Amino acid sequence: MTGAEPRREPRRNKGFDETHREMIETAVRLISEKGADALSIAELSREMGINRTTVYYHFDSREALLAAVKAWASEQLARGMDFDLPVPERALGITRFVLENPELIKLWIEDFVSGKDIRESYPMWDELVSGVQRYFDEHQPEEKVDAAIYCTSMLTSAFIAPRVYANSVKPGESTDSIVARFLREQQRALRRDGLEWGG
Repeated sequence: MTGAEPRREPRRNKGFDETHREMIETAVRLISEKGADALSIAELSREMGINRTTVYYHFDSREALLAAVKAWASEQLARGMDFDLPVPERALGITRFVLENPELIKLWIEDFVSGKDIRESYPMWDELVSGVQRYFDEHQPEEKVDAAIYCTSMLTSAFIAPRVYANSVKPGESTDSIVARFLREQQRALRRDGLEWGG
């Protein structure tokens, strides 16, 4: 063999994506159980019963792992604005996710209000704002709605209000009861504004 062969990127084995997803889901569970401060590469490898080197193959640092967890949370929360899904399914999904993952939501909210571009924590932002603006322009042009402000209020209410209610207004109320109550109010508000598209 003559000359140096070009360096190749390591090939992903067939289980790479599955292992990657499992690592993120395990990290999410660890954050939910112990808080974000308890998450580390060593803790994740212990929890999964794998070598740290394997974790580092997927995430080169704790920060990269946390970024993947936040991205995963953003994907879950983005389902709440997927207008191909019926309104009740969207609203139920967000409220339940927020209530069942308090530590993860706390971590996500810190990013949400940090001053970074909102698209980093909520990738569907532009699509949401343009869809809401288009709807109001077509159906209620006399309203002159500021879609960016409207969407900021809507997201803040959907992502933060259930935690405030569960922690400070009615601690001890069951998750199912809170989800049902938020669904009723969210549907009423959407009907009021004519935004119940998608079911």
